[in-house]
Amino acid sequence: MIRKKIKLGVLIQGPGSHPTSWRSEDAVIDGSINFNHYLNVTQKAEDAGFAFMFIADGLHINRQSIPHFLNRFEPLTLLSALAPVTSKIGLAGTVSTTYSEPYNVARQLASIDNISGGRAGWNVVTSPLEGSADNFNKGNHPEHSLRYRMASEYVEAVQGLWDSYEDDAFVRNRKTGEFLDEKKLHTLGHEGEFFKVKGPLNIQRSPQGQPVIFQAGASKTGQDFAAKYGEAIFTHANSIEKNQEYYSTLKNKAIESGRKAEDILIFPSLSPIIAPTEQEAAQRYEQIKNLISIDKALEVLGRFFDHYDFSVHPLDGPFPDVGEVGKNSFRSTTDNIKEKAEKEALTLREVALQVASPKDPFYGSYEDVASRMIEWIEEGAADGFMLNPQIFDGQFDEFIENVIPILEDRGYYDRQYIGDTLRDNLGLGFKENRYTNKAQEKDKEEVK
Repeated sequence: MIRKKIKLGVLIQGPGSHPTSWRSEDAVIDGSINFNHYLNVTQKAEDAGFAFMFIADGLHINRQSIPHFLNRFEPLTLLSALAPVTSKIGLAGTVSTTYSEPYNVARQLASIDNISGGRAGWNVVTSPLEGSADNFNKGNHPEHSLRYRMASEYVEAVQGLWDSYEDDAFVRNRKTGEFLDEKKLHTLGHEGEFFKVKGPLNIQRSPQGQPVIFQAGASKTGQDFAAKYGEAIFTHANSIEKNQEYYSTLKNKAIESGRKAEDILIFPSLSPIIAPTEQEAAQRYEQIKNLISIDKALEVLGRFFDHYDFSVHPLDGPFPDVGEVGKNSFRSTTDNIKEKAEKEALTLREVALQVASPKDPFYGSYEDVASRMIEWIEEGAADGFMLNPQIFDGQFDEFIENVIPILEDRGYYDRQYIGDTLRDNLGLGFKENRYTNKAQEKDKEEVK
């Protein structure tokens, strides 16, 4: 029986995704600015056959920001450093479409894609935090739906620039003196509502054609965007039922956009709390919970609501009605927090601690977590998972050493890479150049 193979990625947020992960004795205390830490995790992931590693980013901080967000590497610089010291694993990073320019970003990502031999990925974000606008000379922070309109045009322009040269444009014939087949150079000439980009881009296409587009479309607008442009989509692993609904919705939206269901891959975030037994896993969760004070937990909660000050409300009273606060930031996240608080009648204290130290659905013994991952794959809730360890301590190694072998034994994971590019290893295939496609279609018509 042929089983669907689970694809894995790993999100490296310095010492871990937990807001105070740096306090753990086993964490790399300066992990967010420690290159050897990123290299160590990436090489371990590559040895274990992970399809990609991923670097998140943000463009605004203040005193209430998560500590390891205050001091961290810029993603594209970090990926450039990792490219020559890795050989198979994909290298994906976040770049904002609201606070950058298409030409620069197209060139930077195309450079990483060529340096790495076709392993680059771009996580397209619109930047949720209002304060981001204060760091750029672009006026006020655009409203949520406007940011997505801008992002759509931005991606169109970048992908157009990535097709500036056809794959065999550079002849480099020393005898004839022909360096470039000029018929295979194309000027974009984009003039839209938000961007004006002439082109062409001054770098060739990579072995995978174009970098893979990553996205985390959670709101309706975000889902529509992901269905049209996204290729690897991140989502929160709330429950198998919610993820089945999301999976089905996004695949159908992709089909409605003229794509195939397999053109888009869904990766729920996975922050496993694992141990040989469920009882030991419970003890580990308690250790993680105790890393953060209630005051810091309130700050973490407030970040999603545009740094709203929740300390003005009674801790053990109902979750407060904050109106439309946060609607222009992490909209889907804040909606989910409010919905859960109301449904379960949670206090502010309970909400803050759950948000700061979430108990992942993938929790328990090695066997339990492996079985749950297989269930999500078989039941149409995921194509793979993005590991997002709360702390980069022994848990990441334990997952590789104990969970992955179970998946392998059951036929759901293969640590051998399929090919050399990120597209190969995600099963997405080469990204054809639009101009080559048009020429081929014209030739077919002439033959007819």
